[in-house]
Amino acid sequence: MNTTATPPVMTQASITYASFGARLGAWIIDAIIIGCVQFVVVAPIMTFLGFGLASQVEDGAISEEAAVGMIGSIFAMVGSAMIVTVAITLLYFALMESSKSQATLGKMAVGIKVTDLEGNRINFGKAFLRSIGKIISGMIMYIGYIMAAFTEKKQGLHDMIANTLVLKK
Repeated sequence: MNTTATPPVMTQASITYASFGARLGAWIIDAIIIGCVQFVVVAPIMTFLGFGLASQVEDGAISEEAAVGMIGSIFAMVGSAMIVTVAITLLYFALMESSKSQATLGKMAVGIKVTDLEGNRINFGKAFLRSIGKIISGMIMYIGYIMAAFTEKKQGLHDMIANTLVLKK
């Protein structure tokens, strides 16, 4: 007796791809959530470093060396904030889309989920690759995202890179 369970086979009739509008709505919700988290994490760091920079100013006049140091500190601060915000974004999408829910909070709100090409849950590696692909999709004037409105399986460039689909639940 064979006791191994076989995964359900998706038939073409059972597949309902998420619409561009649903994906856009999920993206807006996720952007708001990520923005709030990034603010809570980055704002205190920036404030703390800003106070350190402000303490270098004495009576409104600073030396040339101190000014150059402040400019370097500002660039380091902005660079650090960018690294933290990108890390938060990548991890949010990768962890949520590879989770049991297969969706970010925005996707859950609009009733869609991320799957592999067979309709199965994706692993963290594939979800992380998809998140990296989103950076590429956005870098080219968001064309990688807009593609989802026009492709047969409603895939954006990041979906094609990671071999994923976004389906209605």
